[in-house]
Amino acid sequence: MTEQAVIHPDSGLSITEARELTKSENLTEQLVDLIVKGHFAAGSKISEPELARRFGVSRGPLREAMMRVEALGLIERVPHVGARVIALSRARLVEIYAVREALEGMAVRLACRHITEEELDALQQLLNTHQAHIEEVEGASYFHQQGDFDFHYRLIQASRNHTLIGLLCDELYHLLRMYRHQSQRAYSRPQQALTEHFHLLAALRERDEELAELLMRRHIMRSRLLIEQQLTEDKEKAS
Repeated sequence: MTEQAVIHPDSGLSITEARELTKSENLTEQLVDLIVKGHFAAGSKISEPELARRFGVSRGPLREAMMRVEALGLIERVPHVGARVIALSRARLVEIYAVREALEGMAVRLACRHITEEELDALQQLLNTHQAHIEEVEGASYFHQQGDFDFHYRLIQASRNHTLIGLLCDELYHLLRMYRHQSQRAYSRPQQALTEHFHLLAALRERDEELAELLMRRHIMRSRLLIEQQLTEDKEKAS
């Protein structure tokens, strides 16, 4: 996730520069949220002058925010076109989930070593909240949880491995959030996914690294297979 930096008094930035940086960080958060939730359609062109007018900011903070959003993989620069929202293909998603399968397996193995009892209890409370939410809305928005409300996000943070956290919570995280918002509910499996989360939590409590990694890899593999099924169906419709 994007985080707002704390500007230290001894950073060397002038008050104006500090304000511009804060504007850029706030803009980044807003742009990420708008793109992830589909307010800007996938593949659509983004006009920087229009955004500057919309948010009432100068081009400087906006350019900085656009660079950050581009670094997160949510927009791309196209020659002779400019900036546009990324369009996630099924094939690209299969690749992303294959990477997740390996990296999150490693992350949960490390989490078994480092997670605290307080963090485990907090995860238990989180899953209990998710269970109540699924029953209330029939699973409609379980996968739209984010940040500290996202079970996977917390597990990755518990790995204490900054490289993994950077890869999974910054570079891939918002792309996955974007997919979750776009995906059809027909392909979701909220109750099964939640049950698998409870099994993962049990393995974490036992500090069973091998079992936790196996469960995580299987958990993500099932999601990858669903996407591959959609990809096959798309190809059949096109043929």
